[in-house]
Amino acid sequence: MKPSIGNLQKILFKKCTYGNFTIVGVGPGDSSLLTKAAIQAIKTSNIIFYPTSGDYHKSYSAEIVKKYTRFKKKIPIIFPMARREFNAEAIWEESSKLITEYIFKGKSVVLLCLGDPTIYGSSSHIAKVIRNKYPEVFIRILPGISSISAAAAIYNFDLLKKGEILKILECPNDKNSFYDLIEKELNVKTVLVLMKIGKRWPFIKDLLKQKGMLGKCFVAVNIGMKDQLVEEANKIESDNLPYFSLLLLRN
Repeated sequence: MKPSIGNLQKILFKKCTYGNFTIVGVGPGDSSLLTKAAIQAIKTSNIIFYPTSGDYHKSYSAEIVKKYTRFKKKIPIIFPMARREFNAEAIWEESSKLITEYIFKGKSVVLLCLGDPTIYGSSSHIAKVIRNKYPEVFIRILPGISSISAAAAIYNFDLLKKGEILKILECPNDKNSFYDLIEKELNVKTVLVLMKIGKRWPFIKDLLKQKGMLGKCFVAVNIGMKDQLVEEANKIESDNLPYFSLLLLRN
């Protein structure tokens, strides 16, 4: 006996259905800065993927949302963070494959991203692989409060005023490149945000001091975390800043 058109549609629909995938920005570190949309996506998910910097490192993003994930299946993904000991491309490929396996099983999957996913978010690499290899998967991205916005608000700093240009860049790796950047960008009305200044801070500090600009910028360290520091650059005594450090400068 042949199935009716109605039954056939039900069978086909059942075979073609799969879960959903959401990349969730969880903000810079303070759980009170989570958006309602982020909390709702996490609560209604089956699987939580979260980034970690290595097998034995805890995840900042997972820590932020832990009160909402106690009874969830949680799976870590190592995010290379530009370290040579990891094969970044292989990690993105393997992670994308694992994520889509759960999606095709009908699971609701969330990938956590510290800060905002659209600002230097490693999650974008995974999203790119999924879009290319599994175009049938719809990717929803929920923005989070970025460390940049949070730092500016804490310091009472206007990120952008009329007639200005805001530039967000990864900090150059060497003193000469940083010098060229400063010479180029600060001859116009530019507000400069430099991410990941960490180990580069000594030569940044020296050059800004030479140019008399150290008092015109501020440094934000570990925004939203317990050891958060937001201070005028010339008051930073340490030469060793952590990975999550940024500089905001207006000439």
